[in-house]
Amino acid sequence: MTSVTTRTEDRKRLVRRLAGGGRGFAEQYGFRVTNNPSSLFQLLCLAVLLARRGDFRRALDAAHALPGNGWDSAARLARSRHADRVRVLREAGQRGDVAALADVLGDLARTVVDCYRGDLRRLRASAGHDPARERALLTALPGVDDQVADLFLRETQALWREVAPVADRRALVAARRLGLGRSADDLAELTGGGESERLAWLVGALARVDLERRYAEVIT
Repeated sequence: MTSVTTRTEDRKRLVRRLAGGGRGFAEQYGFRVTNNPSSLFQLLCLAVLLARRGDFRRALDAAHALPGNGWDSAARLARSRHADRVRVLREAGQRGDVAALADVLGDLARTVVDCYRGDLRRLRASAGHDPARERALLTALPGVDDQVADLFLRETQALWREVAPVADRRALVAARRLGLGRSADDLAELTGGGESERLAWLVGALARVDLERRYAEVIT
């Protein structure tokens, strides 16, 4: 099903509907988006899990299971045992090579601790708040490629305003199908340009529409 919204007022009305909840993708699913070490690291783990193939709900369950087992920070996850991570991930519904995923998450946690004392705000400071450098430092971390970086920055652009505009692949698929544009810049224009928080809400809502296949509901 494809819908093209051509009139400017209709597009703005749709943007208000999508972003009107005042929460981004992660917040809609129960994750806090705050600029503190624990929250930022949990968002990064969520991004790693969402980037894997498979049902996104299993990724959400696994991302919740990590802090649910006491691993709510890089330091705590770094101290966890590989076997325990494997067990928790499997119990949360992860499929495929779960042992490799457990390795990646452990390596990621240890690297964040070793390089940034467990605080991704130090990564941002090391990059001098330069978006390209921030992305480069993120993708240098274990398990973080450009797709993972997009998912992480999609959420944190509400906090790290210099990285905006960011829209991940799924959000852009939804934006095109709903006639809202073809790029992150197009979406930023609809949300007021510098309004990175509102942009994060819109982009997150679009990603959710595509993941949950809610197009018919949105366009009615």
